[in-house]
Amino acid sequence: MLLSLSQWLLAMFPEDLGFLRVFQYLTFRAVLAAMTALLIGLAFGPWVIRRLAAMKIGQPIREYGVQAHLGKHGTPTMGGVLILIGIGVSTLLWFDWTNRFVWVVMLVTFGFGAIGWIDDWRKVVNKDPEGMRSREKFFWQSLIGVVAALYLTFSVAETSNLRVLELFVRWVTSGFSTDLPPRADLMVPFFKSISYPLGVYGFIILTWFVIVGASNAVNFTDGLDGLAIMPVVLVGSALGIFAYVTGNAVFSRYLLFPHIPGAGELLVFCSAMAGAGLAFLWFNANPAQVFMGDVGALSLGGALGTIAVITRQEIVLGIMGGVFVAEALSVMIQVIWFKYTRRRYGVGKRIFLMAPLHHHFEKKGWTETQVVVRFWIITMLLCLVGLASLKLR
Repeated sequence: MLLSLSQWLLAMFPEDLGFLRVFQYLTFRAVLAAMTALLIGLAFGPWVIRRLAAMKIGQPIREYGVQAHLGKHGTPTMGGVLILIGIGVSTLLWFDWTNRFVWVVMLVTFGFGAIGWIDDWRKVVNKDPEGMRSREKFFWQSLIGVVAALYLTFSVAETSNLRVLELFVRWVTSGFSTDLPPRADLMVPFFKSISYPLGVYGFIILTWFVIVGASNAVNFTDGLDGLAIMPVVLVGSALGIFAYVTGNAVFSRYLLFPHIPGAGELLVFCSAMAGAGLAFLWFNANPAQVFMGDVGALSLGGALGTIAVITRQEIVLGIMGGVFVAEALSVMIQVIWFKYTRRRYGVGKRIFLMAPLHHHFEKKGWTETQVVVRFWIITMLLCLVGLASLKLR
């Protein structure tokens, strides 16, 4: 919004308001987006927490969980609303409203946030620790993921919405057999020229999997004070760098990345997410004054997955978000093994002391702070590995 306003003022008063040209610089707007989101979060955080507490929106704690967490019962949850407010307001202020990619990420983020809101609401109002049932939640996540995948399949391949429509029509009229341009291929990091053509169906399936998978992976990770939000900030910031590179014709050509016009504007969204995340961490650090809940975890994970698809960095997201991947895999492995052994031996057995993975380490004797900080350190290292793929090719 402010970019459009500055352009209008410059057109009206080009000599008197020349300093407004600084708004044309993407990096300048990205820095201000982070600062705006951070200040919004810090300013409105206490008010949001008081409102959640007054509405008695307290976190229910499972009795079969880690006993040390029982003291957290009643801590205000749904604090992800604070993150979404910071991201939404800051992004709307500083990004170019004509950019289609930011709008897609915003719609996915707030769509998944709505699912999380309903889930959290059922937990606190209906006093049901399980919230929205898994099948129902998965259905709505998949619906949003498929819609986003259908648009991104052709949007990443073309440079404008008109060209996107033309490509979609050509795909339909060709009997659903049109190939996508090379920039829509699956990129393999650390190699100069290795990529795999996905085709339309492959791109749709991969996009759906990345968006829905990232959303649930972050949700599984959100179980300890500050555990999920800092990796989101780190991975989101790193993806912002990839967005800047892929959106810049010079940098993308030099670093052998596909050039995707408009992708650079996602740096503003990533910066806003980082600022809002750090503001939330101020209140979510141990001992947490508020939890993000599913409204925050599902939306942030969906945002990371969507940005990774647009920037063609799905594999790099898996590397940098290794903590998220490990948390999700620990749940899947635990459930599959338990059901298999119960069917075969009559008694279900477990591989981990408790899933997700962070609870396993708590059961092993790590304190909550140790688990959180060590997972942060691992994420920092993995982000550096992912960023190294910018040059090591």
